[in-house]
Amino acid sequence: MAPVQTTNKTSIIKITDLDFFYGDTQALFKINLTIAKNRITSFIGPSGCGKSTLLRCMNRMYDVIRNTKASGSILFDNNNILQTSTDVTGLRRRIGMVFQKSNPFAKTIYENVVYGLRIAGENKKSVLDQAVEESLKGTSLFDEVKDRLNESALGLSGGQMQRLCIARAIAIKPDVILMDEPCSALDPKSTAKVEELMLNLKKDYSIVIVTHNMQQSSRISEYTAFFLEGRLMEKDTTQKIFTNPSKKETEDYITGKFG
Repeated sequence: MAPVQTTNKTSIIKITDLDFFYGDTQALFKINLTIAKNRITSFIGPSGCGKSTLLRCMNRMYDVIRNTKASGSILFDNNNILQTSTDVTGLRRRIGMVFQKSNPFAKTIYENVVYGLRIAGENKKSVLDQAVEESLKGTSLFDEVKDRLNESALGLSGGQMQRLCIARAIAIKPDVILMDEPCSALDPKSTAKVEELMLNLKKDYSIVIVTHNMQQSSRISEYTAFFLEGRLMEKDTTQKIFTNPSKKETEDYITGKFG
């Protein structure tokens, strides 16, 4: 896969004047934001503020919802992905997604990992075997499941399932991984494993995570964006957002005055 050519060496996605509608209801208002390359960016804010909607705009997942509309631009690989000419299937190979609820398929562990590769037409066993081993090692799951690859993925623990879904996402070697509250259903031990995994993965991937857990945001992300009522209120280094935010709304949210 050719390397991504972006607007500069430090950003991989550039969002400009993004508006988004569910029917007649506007959910995002003039979002302007860049996503850093090989860094973790977290989206924080109260429920319903537009975090997950923005995440779904970045790989056109909103296409599966009827009567939605986006305007503005999301620049990735020097193309505005909001254009109707965008190859959405190809886009989602480049910008993968991990959901809040782990969603392994009712297939073997092996077939879960290679699912995206098979969809892309890859059926050579040596290639698939290598992808399975590399992806499971990349998610620190290989040693736990290497003797169970032909067993159902549904027999894994919740934390293992979520790491398997991440392995499935990285098997096709995307450029960006979007994560929508990937730890919200996990216990503290599993959460720690997923956070450690994200810190390791940023060497090879750019990661955007939606989280309600502000401690998680402060632990793992270099950049944090705070959203309120469909608007981007503030985006800066995580350290500045949590120690010296520019907006009173950001400070009020972080200190627990609302949300």
